[in-house]
Amino acid sequence: MSTVVDEILAANAQYVSEFGDRRSLPLPPARQVAILTCMDARLDPAHFAGLKEGDAHVIRNAGGRASDDAIRSLVISHKLLGTQECLVVHHTNCGMQLFTDEVMGDLLAQSLDTAVLDGDRWRDIGTGPGSSAGRSIDWLTFRDLEESVREDVRRIRQSPLLPPTLPVRGFIYDVTTGGLQEVMVPEG
Repeated sequence: MSTVVDEILAANAQYVSEFGDRRSLPLPPARQVAILTCMDARLDPAHFAGLKEGDAHVIRNAGGRASDDAIRSLVISHKLLGTQECLVVHHTNCGMQLFTDEVMGDLLAQSLDTAVLDGDRWRDIGTGPGSSAGRSIDWLTFRDLEESVREDVRRIRQSPLLPPTLPVRGFIYDVTTGGLQEVMVPEG
């Protein structure tokens, strides 16, 4: 059995002992910004964006994509909690560029065990059973990093549930330098 959960619980106990004034943080984010970014463990929005607890809403998913659920969160963030800006942050060397919907569907149909990447090809090493349900999901994979940012910025801007005046900007985070590069997305 893994000791990771025990380590997390020990770290949490330390955090609780130093929690202090955080108990009085207000519900709305202090800097009135929401960041949609990837779940990749190499990205720490608090560090790359200079945030502290209570500053921003951070919405994460595989690829940092503007999925229906991400937009749902952005709508709640803006409508109920007052965020006034949105950043979409994708990143270099993203795993979502390493497979297609077809590849994922095929891997899941073979087994539900973890696959391995052999060079540039995913290989299933599981014994099964699998599930064909993965073939009916849009995994939101992409090939062109800049275009994926543009697509997601446009999708958020075009949502009928967010005001067209809400500023939405797109960026690429470089996992080798920590830098953010803006991707220009014309209005309209």
